[in-house]
Amino acid sequence: MKAASCDGDPLHRERFPTLTPDGQGMLDFMLGHPCAPVYRNKSGNRLLAHEVEALRAYEGEVAAAPVGWLPGRAPAWVPGFIEEVFAQVPHYRALGSPPRSLEDVAPVGRADFAAGIAHFVPDDVPLERMIHFRTTGTTGHPLLLPSHPVVAGRYAAFHKRALRRAGIAPAHGRGQVGVVLLGYQRQCFTYVSVTPTMNEAGLAKLNLHPDDWRDPDDRARYLDALAPEIVSGDPISFAEYLKLPVTHAPRALISVAMTLLPGLRQRLEQRFGCPVLDIYSLNEVGPVGVFDPGLGGHLLLQPRLYVEILDHAGRPVPAGARGEIAVTGGFNFCLPLLRYRTGDHASLGFSDEGPVLLGLSGRRPVRYLARGAWINNIDVTHALLPFPISHFNVHQRADASVVLRLAPAAMAHAGAAVTALERLFGPHSLTVEPLHAEGKTLQYTSDLEGAHS
Repeated sequence: MKAASCDGDPLHRERFPTLTPDGQGMLDFMLGHPCAPVYRNKSGNRLLAHEVEALRAYEGEVAAAPVGWLPGRAPAWVPGFIEEVFAQVPHYRALGSPPRSLEDVAPVGRADFAAGIAHFVPDDVPLERMIHFRTTGTTGHPLLLPSHPVVAGRYAAFHKRALRRAGIAPAHGRGQVGVVLLGYQRQCFTYVSVTPTMNEAGLAKLNLHPDDWRDPDDRARYLDALAPEIVSGDPISFAEYLKLPVTHAPRALISVAMTLLPGLRQRLEQRFGCPVLDIYSLNEVGPVGVFDPGLGGHLLLQPRLYVEILDHAGRPVPAGARGEIAVTGGFNFCLPLLRYRTGDHASLGFSDEGPVLLGLSGRRPVRYLARGAWINNIDVTHALLPFPISHFNVHQRADASVVLRLAPAAMAHAGAAVTALERLFGPHSLTVEPLHAEGKTLQYTSDLEGAHS
């Protein structure tokens, strides 16, 4: 397989401005290994030398900064942030003078961004360095999100903060592979890169789908050859990872993008003998919180991210009540957020370590009619907790019948899962179907009138 080279690729140096011979050697190793997959894309860190140093300093600041505020009171940095956004961001500047309080700012959502994302980009962002990526999410409103190489580099600061809570301080550097990102899709963006802030440790985005490999058995061989310190993925790719006869055990696994059920987390921990971090993260916001069983929810990670819980009309809910998560602040200076409604739901609690999202539920909450009474979709989650299921959908039809859709790999657990759900819905109330969709899937859906009220 042809290795990466500056020759014949005029954008190579643009993708890797600070690349050294050691970094080039790492790229050559990952691309040229005899068991390497078909890498379908090219990407790079695009970081300039002064930006690398700034990111190292940023990681130190994030590690030391407290996360938190008094219940019901926005942190001290919010008023200045509001003024800055109203001065620099076209959408808000058109509204006139900044309001006296955050609650006077009208919330925005994904549909607002989809209708005109350029209106939410500050005037002073250097367009020549801007990058963007596309996200479709689980429902409607495809987004083209503005970003920057420095913004992409900042993700690591919050992952490292979460890892330190688990007793892990990433140390891989020159000549080693630091992170492997796993996907499992028929079409997946895959590439190799190096991380300058970690002395050009290797980074690879892999697709575990057999179609991306000359021999499916190469998947385990290649992962063992890379021997990554950290492996990141989602429940779908981790379920496939469990099947592979890999011998290398990473120091930690990081799950993002979808709900990680405790049954699957326990299997991963037992198999690889390392912590498994469940991080709540969004493309628009970055890493928001890491799940802590002792706290019963996701502990917030970003010092400059303020979280509110709103009702359907955009008003803050009473303390401890459930509602939609809205965020203000963030670390993406290309897309500063003011009361951005995430579409996810939780209640907000407070611990000695900071605010905690309790009962996090992705996307719109759904009620189910069970034995003549409404139950919350969280009750359904609780029923499924014991099972190592990575990909599922529970759907209630208009006639109140329920179908459990499971990925083919999870069908072995169908009988036990149905038994658990029938304790909620009643005997003989469920059918099972295969779930063939790939990528993120809405886990809870209903056609029943009143399910979304």
